[in-house]
Parts: sequence; structure tokens; C-alpha cells
Amino acid sequence: MSAEEVLGTAGVARRTVGAAESERASRAWWDADAADYLAEHGPDIGEAEFVWCPEGLREGEAGLLGEVAGRRVLEVGCGSAPCARWLRAHGAEPVALDLSRGMLRAAAELNARTGIDVPLVQAGAEHLPFADGSFDLACSAFGAVPFVAEPVQVMREVRRVLRPGGRWVFAVNHPMRWMFSDDPGPDGLTVTQSYFDRTPYLEVDGEGRATYVEHHRTLGDRVRDVVAAGLVLDDLVEPEWPDGFDRVWGQWSPLRGELFPGTAIFVTHRPA
Repeated sequence: MSAEEVLGTAGVARRTVGAAESERASRAWWDADAADYLAEHGPDIGEAEFVWCPEGLREGEAGLLGEVAGRRVLEVGCGSAPCARWLRAHGAEPVALDLSRGMLRAAAELNARTGIDVPLVQAGAEHLPFADGSFDLACSAFGAVPFVAEPVQVMREVRRVLRPGGRWVFAVNHPMRWMFSDDPGPDGLTVTQSYFDRTPYLEVDGEGRATYVEHHRTLGDRVRDVVAAGLVLDDLVEPEWPDGFDRVWGQWSPLRGELFPGTAIFVTHRPA
């Protein structure tokens, strides 16, 4: 059964969603969708690869985290944890965190299959269960940040658990994509809603309860969240669609990628 069938999704809604409802919906969604998501996208993200985004940008090429060997690294919203396994294989000491037990179950199976064992922790990104200054680096490749009601709280929590000078790099849907439908074809080139409408996108069951939630922040909002948390923004990377890359991944496609960005990667650090 699909996640929609398991959760009884009956339609789409637009309304305000608080932190608790958003977290419940995300946990249930990713528990229900983990197997289908990995069956579809497992070949794209790999078992021990660090792929930042559907455009295929890899940490091994981009080096956005800097030197990782010997560094203690927190991956926020790890899913099946391929990024954390790549970090382990390159000499880091990663910890992989996710809200979903279903995703972490898949991560544990892949730990065993690859022989690359990384610690797995189930928790939400708005309340990290780690002591202050526990990590040298933190990262998130489309994990957690777009799905939380209070992203500034995530930024504050990551700053708290980073050591002074520690880098925090996270990738999210490019905010301008909010204006368009999730259609990778020609219909996905037409603006359908305001960039400035921050009302969350919801899928709901027959009683109106959220079964899936995604939150929108403008580029300015993301920058303000970073700054409000006491972090420094070092770079904003907007990966271009690679020449000859014909993969369609959800809303990402060569057609759209040639015209406008699909991913924004924020490179930040905690001041020393």
C-alpha cells in the first residue's frame, strides 16, 4: 500500500500548522513512505554516497563541509543515512538523526549490508538530544528543514550542538519552486501561486488531520533564520542542472533545471 492509502489521505489543504502537528504528520508519513521512497530514489542517493540534491552535486566534488576526516559530524534528517556512511568511509565520526523509525530501520539494514556502521538516533530536528558543543560539523541534504514548523529553532539547536567555528550546511528546495506545481513537464513552468504565500502545503485525511506537511520560507526568511540563530552565512549555492543529465526526480527535470534553480544550499558556521 502507498503512504496515502496507509494514512487515509483524502485531499489537499492550506492552513497554519503548529510544530506538534507538523512533527506527527512527518513521522507518520516517512514511516509509511520509507520503503516506496527508497525503492524509487535509492539508486539516486546510493548506499554510501553524499549527494546534496537532485542535480547530482556530490560532497566529494563540492567540499562544502571542508575537511571531514577525524571530525564528529551530525547529519540532521538522515533518511537511510547514505551521507553519514560516506562520511564514515572518509574518516569522519558521524551520527545520523531522523524523526522516522521507518527510515532508521532502512538505515540499520544498509549499515549491515555495506559494513559501514553509523550510530542512528531517532529525534526531531527542533529538539536535538545532544549536549552543547558536541559536534565539529553538521549537515542536512533535504532532511528535516523543509518539514518543520519552526526552522529557526532547528538553526538554534544546530548552533548549540556545534563547537565554535563548526560548519552547518543544509540543502532545501529552492524557495522560488514554491510558485510552481510539482510537475516536471511543461505545466510545471507556469506560476500558480505567490512566492510570498507562506501557508504550508498539507495533505489531509477525511477528518482534516495532516498526513503530510511541507513549509515554505523565502530566501530572505532562510537567511534571517540563520542570522537569528547566531550563525554566519558564508555561501548560498544554487546548483545548475548538469549538461546531458536526463534524470527526472519528482519535480526536478532537465526542462525545469535549464530555466531556474531547484535547490538552495546554505553554507554557514558558528562563530568562534
